[in-house]
Amino acid sequence: MSAMQLPGSITSHRRVIIIVAVLAAAAVAAWFATRTPPPEAVMATVARGTVEATVNNTRAGTVKACRRAQMSPPAGGQISQLLVNKGQRVKKDQVLLRLWSEDLQAEDQLAKDQLITAQAQMKQACEQADLAEKEAGRAHQLMEQHFISPEGMDQKNSEAKVARAGCDSARSQIDQARARIDAARAGIERMTLRAPFAGVIADISGELGEFATPSPPGIPTPPAIDLIDDSCMYVSAPIDEVDASHIKVGQYARITLDAIKGKVFPGRVRRVAPYVLEIEKQARTVEVEVEFTGLDGNADAPKKDNLLIGYSADVEIVYDKRENVLRIPTQTLLEGKKVLFHRPDGVLEERAVQTGLANWDQTEITGGLNEGDSIVLSLDRAGVKAGAKVRPEEGKAGK
Repeated sequence: MSAMQLPGSITSHRRVIIIVAVLAAAAVAAWFATRTPPPEAVMATVARGTVEATVNNTRAGTVKACRRAQMSPPAGGQISQLLVNKGQRVKKDQVLLRLWSEDLQAEDQLAKDQLITAQAQMKQACEQADLAEKEAGRAHQLMEQHFISPEGMDQKNSEAKVARAGCDSARSQIDQARARIDAARAGIERMTLRAPFAGVIADISGELGEFATPSPPGIPTPPAIDLIDDSCMYVSAPIDEVDASHIKVGQYARITLDAIKGKVFPGRVRRVAPYVLEIEKQARTVEVEVEFTGLDGNADAPKKDNLLIGYSADVEIVYDKRENVLRIPTQTLLEGKKVLFHRPDGVLEERAVQTGLANWDQTEITGGLNEGDSIVLSLDRAGVKAGAKVRPEEGKAGK
């Protein structure tokens, strides 16, 4: 017969079990409290969308006007009329300034007076010719009736011919007088500067009473008036020679300006230079012109958008485009075309992918990932690497 267990020993045994359980629970709680949590990472989801292949300028471009005329009168002279101001909008053929031309105007008036005189002389000479021809006709009838001799008839015919020659000479004097008028008016027109197109006056270098002279060959002088057609603008920008082969006239482009933050202007390639610039031997470029496509026929657009000639600008030219393809943010790519794939168990796996079109923002995926897969966007964070377990950062997700 075994000895009966005392109640005190049972109580002591239970107390030991309780203490061990409490210590174990405390150890587990301490481990949970002191363990290092897995690092957080921003994730991007593989999704479908549009990917564009683009080319950008290597240095800042410049906004220019499609038409700009830096004009001076074709002849030199003193400015007698200055009919416009800086910043004024003008119409085509509007007179901008006139040089002193009173001598030419006097020649024009003299030619007009000579024309009037020549017309009067012609009228008189031609009437005399008509009369002489009528008398010659009557003399012919009288000769047939033997009232005058053949010698008298010859005299009348000669007088008629001389009178007709005088009429023709007087008529030629009229033509000469009209030619002198045209010459005088051409001289006056040379003293008049007109707008070759509608636009805005950018600058005026002459003042009333000053002398304006045309630029001699090879010697540039300031133009009297600088006229800009700001209804049509374009950006002239250098493109690296390596990318120039992708660019064609008519391709869509996006224009951004440092002076107008946050706005993108639509554009179109209007010209690709047929040669390479060698200004910098190690960075050869091709000049490309991209016109603003939202300004055509809208004279108020430059004013509304505060577009000014001379702004610095950047262009992004789209030379290829694919829609509804798998894509990922370009910044998620590691060297060697790899990504950090986020497995369902939270562990990161380095995975190779196949890519298609790409730009600075998005890259097309042709293999290695499926739609809906999660990959790491925040590659620069500590502890975020292949084999590590991470947890997605709440409230942040890349597209």
